[in-house]
Amino acid sequence: MTMTAARATSIGAPGYSQTFPSVPESAGLARGLVATALRVWRLEALLNESTLVATELVANAVQHGSGRYLAFSVERPSPFRVRIRVTDQSRVRPVPQWPNDEETRGRGLLLVAALAVGWGADVHASGKTVWADVMDEAGT
Repeated sequence: MTMTAARATSIGAPGYSQTFPSVPESAGLARGLVATALRVWRLEALLNESTLVATELVANAVQHGSGRYLAFSVERPSPFRVRIRVTDQSRVRPVPQWPNDEETRGRGLLLVAALAVGWGADVHASGKTVWADVMDEAGT
């Protein structure tokens, strides 16, 4: 598996980004990058919610996106808020599903919506970026 090293953003909000192969195992790599960033920023209180959001966004990009790679980033736009972004080459916006009790899949975006203070998708010429903001209650 080939991947680039994580890099810190040089302008704008503090953050880290990395390109991952579009495979299920990349969710674990994304969780690791989120955990590292949150520890550096001393936002460990957001660790559980943020790593779960990262897992779901990466899983959706792998399952429903296109392209061999996806771009992942975690940013800190304000002292108590982190933004998790996943970019793939599909221009199709994600739509939350409402699975019945017997279905074992399709709850990822519902989980993201429950854990994040906001989420959305931005379509651009080369694909889309799905993002979610997680906020520490101390910042509300």
